[in-house]
Amino acid sequence: MIWGRYLLLTARLQNYRCRVSYHTRRHYSFLPDDVKSLRAVVNPDVSKIRNIGIMAHIDAGKTTTTERMLYYSGYTRALGDVDDGDTVTDFMAQERERGITIQSAAVTFDWKSHRINLIDTPGHVDFTLEVERALRVLDGAVAVFDASAGVEAQTLTVWRQAEKHHIPCLCFLNKMDKPAASLSFSMESIRQKLKANPVLLQIPVGRGRDFTGVVDLITSQKLIWKLSSAGGDGRLFESAPLNQSDEPDLLQEVSEARTALIEQVADLDDEFAELLLTDFSDNFDAVPSVKLQEAVRRVTLARKGVPVFCGSSLKNKGVQPLLDAIISYLPAPNERHHDLVRWYKDDLCALAFKVLHDKQRGPLVFLRIYSGTLKPQTAVHNINRNSIERMSRLLVPFADQHVEIPSMAAGNIALTVGLKQTVTGDTIVSSKASAAAAARRAHTDSGVGKKHGEHATVVLSGVEVPDPVFFCTIEPPTMAKQADLENALNCLQREDPSLKVRVDPDSGQTILCGMGELHIEIIHDRIRREYGIETHLGPLQVAYRETVLHKATATDTLDRTFGERRHVVTVELEVRPVDMTAGLCDVAFTEEAGGQLSQEMKEAVENGMHSSYLQGPLLGYPLQGVTTLIQSVHMEPGTSPAMVSACVSRCMLKALRLAGGQVLEPVMSLEVTVGEGYLGSVLGDLAQRRGTVRDIQSRHDDKVLLATVPLAEMMGYSTVLRTLTSGNATFSLELDMYEAMNVHDQNILLKRMAGLL
Repeated sequence: MIWGRYLLLTARLQNYRCRVSYHTRRHYSFLPDDVKSLRAVVNPDVSKIRNIGIMAHIDAGKTTTTERMLYYSGYTRALGDVDDGDTVTDFMAQERERGITIQSAAVTFDWKSHRINLIDTPGHVDFTLEVERALRVLDGAVAVFDASAGVEAQTLTVWRQAEKHHIPCLCFLNKMDKPAASLSFSMESIRQKLKANPVLLQIPVGRGRDFTGVVDLITSQKLIWKLSSAGGDGRLFESAPLNQSDEPDLLQEVSEARTALIEQVADLDDEFAELLLTDFSDNFDAVPSVKLQEAVRRVTLARKGVPVFCGSSLKNKGVQPLLDAIISYLPAPNERHHDLVRWYKDDLCALAFKVLHDKQRGPLVFLRIYSGTLKPQTAVHNINRNSIERMSRLLVPFADQHVEIPSMAAGNIALTVGLKQTVTGDTIVSSKASAAAAARRAHTDSGVGKKHGEHATVVLSGVEVPDPVFFCTIEPPTMAKQADLENALNCLQREDPSLKVRVDPDSGQTILCGMGELHIEIIHDRIRREYGIETHLGPLQVAYRETVLHKATATDTLDRTFGERRHVVTVELEVRPVDMTAGLCDVAFTEEAGGQLSQEMKEAVENGMHSSYLQGPLLGYPLQGVTTLIQSVHMEPGTSPAMVSACVSRCMLKALRLAGGQVLEPVMSLEVTVGEGYLGSVLGDLAQRRGTVRDIQSRHDDKVLLATVPLAEMMGYSTVLRTLTSGNATFSLELDMYEAMNVHDQNILLKRMAGLL
């Protein structure tokens, strides 16, 4: 009874405070005195779940923004700092030493009765797979920008990844306290470089060091952070309606910006336009803020516009309104349409998107649950591996700290223990029977036959893994450590699918293939720290590719007798070059060849082709931009599929030699931000690296140099640039394309590979 009276009194007191605060200035503090436990995370209806990612160019402030979100929501006691190496999501030793995010980290917290599952992603190009697999399973994203730099090189990459997965986004213009911060410049760069439609919802109050807060254009409320009042942690901020006592320039800017906002939203949302014309045609400013907010939400979910917010995470300003915006404008899981959900109905369907290795628990698998409920101590079916595994424990992820829970419903991100065979991209369901039932529903709905097997239509699309661009040899200190090294590399490959490991057939050496110098350096360091193996790396080499110059046709016959069985097959095929931007190679059959082959023999032909594509005729690099037409395949009865594959490979090798080879080298997009006084030195160095300057832009007092440079010429560039500019320059690299080498450079490479140079 006493507890009931306390709750009633508390509710009345809160109602009283709300009525009074409507007329007076308000002070907000959403952080309780005690740090919340993960066990107390709300488990709301699916409509109140937000699965979001934080994405940006390196050093734009993603991790700092995440730290503030955790602090203001009550899940950390102190504000973590990247420079101090004490942030929650950057928990790897390599991340804390370098001050960068290397792997994506998931955290779960609640904000105003909503559950937020957030993934902090890396901003470095070497770890772009981490962004890709995070965006694959998220429903919304917050793109963080340095307000003094606008859209940068890696911003473009992550934005394209979000667009590929049709993810609604918010933009957060961070670092508004920097002297060079510019709202107009950032907005224009979003329009021009991202080809997006920014919808400005906040106006900054003050510029540079005088930045104190923002004006919300939806409600016309001014939010001011007076950091001296609470030790500078930004917990408290003051909210009050704009009035005539405010600065005239600010009032005019807000009035013009709100009018522009209303007109922009009316152009993008027919329902809001109709409301304006019918009920508020005389005075657009009289439109209720709730109606405007609903319209902005519809525009965001339809991806017709991108809401833009302002703040400074490091100075603890503007993060709470950003959290409100995540709840208000980004979609819940049930607002994202996935066909598989209706086919599985209430049965479990989840996607494994990340694997970690824990020394005590073994493999930890991150799952995005699309339908059904996940419970520990249950058996699940992995469709991709066609295996049944038992999940022993279910956890809520919080960076490197996890809390065990009894169940997890659809729409959430879970961490599981016990799935020893599951890898990134696998689809997890409750049983074979549920997958078969879903396949039947899919077949009934679409009327499409099951081309690749019974469950092909009900497998979630996996994660696209980019091809590596660097490789080097890796050797253990002694042969006694070889088995330990192989185990370490297997574990790391399972964690990081962009890491490829192979054995050179000629030398027997282990080859490590990665996305860049930093990527391989981190892998090398992890092997030393986590597995206690002091390995030796050979010199870094570029992963070239090859293509053909001309069309060529070849025929080959294979005749072998094993015991009493004779295998005879004759293959005729044609190879031809195609547009190199088309990517990898393709196989096609003529109508005659395709019609006479069984499905088993077609697969044997394709297997032989794919093995041939892995080694080009010049240097043995993988082929790109080649299409092969199988013109005829004639075989004696009883010929095995293995003999067919072998004959196709031999015939393909003949055709490739006749077609002539061409080496393709990876060419990078380079962006260098440098003071004008050092521009000449940087340009001279680029000329020596076979670089091509595309543009030189001005950004405040600096110059931004845009160029394309062969990756082979960029080894150790960071050290050279730091020397040339006395540390007053930054740069970023992104793979642009594979481009044909000129004859001179190709001959030099061929001689070097042959050991003649």
